[in-house]
Amino acid sequence: MVTEAEFTTTYNNLHPKVYRLCLGYVTGDEQIARELCQQTFINVWNHRKSFKGNSKIDTYIYRIAVNCCLGHLKKKKPTNIDIRDQTKMVDDSVLPEENPKTIEQLYRCIDQLKPINKTVILMELEEIPQDEIATTLGYSHGSIRTRLSRIREALLKCITHGK
Repeated sequence: MVTEAEFTTTYNNLHPKVYRLCLGYVTGDEQIARELCQQTFINVWNHRKSFKGNSKIDTYIYRIAVNCCLGHLKKKKPTNIDIRDQTKMVDDSVLPEENPKTIEQLYRCIDQLKPINKTVILMELEEIPQDEIATTLGYSHGSIRTRLSRIREALLKCITHGK
């Protein structure tokens, strides 16, 4: 069980990452991302007694965030929103060249991925360790490495050729 003090500390540490993860799911819509992030932490608090400590609290919270985001996407079709403000989310090593147009194209390409692949790459961009991504999503670490490699190839192709 998570105490109030542990929850507060965890919230302060993870809120920025969870928010950016949600922001990636809603293609830059800050209002919806804030709502999804808030819902994530409400769910964490409401279900704190069910956390058994079998995994890291971070993994537990990321899984709840992913579920909130996927639930939102199921309810509403994604819309294309201007994502020029997303530059803070991108690791420079992912991009073939560093400019806002390429970053915007990257997020458009990410938006076209299957939900699971979108989850994996958004978590990777948040620098969540691959073993934690694997645990959160219920895959082996090797499977996540392979999936990330394929996702990167697909994103590079999409950015380069606009597909």
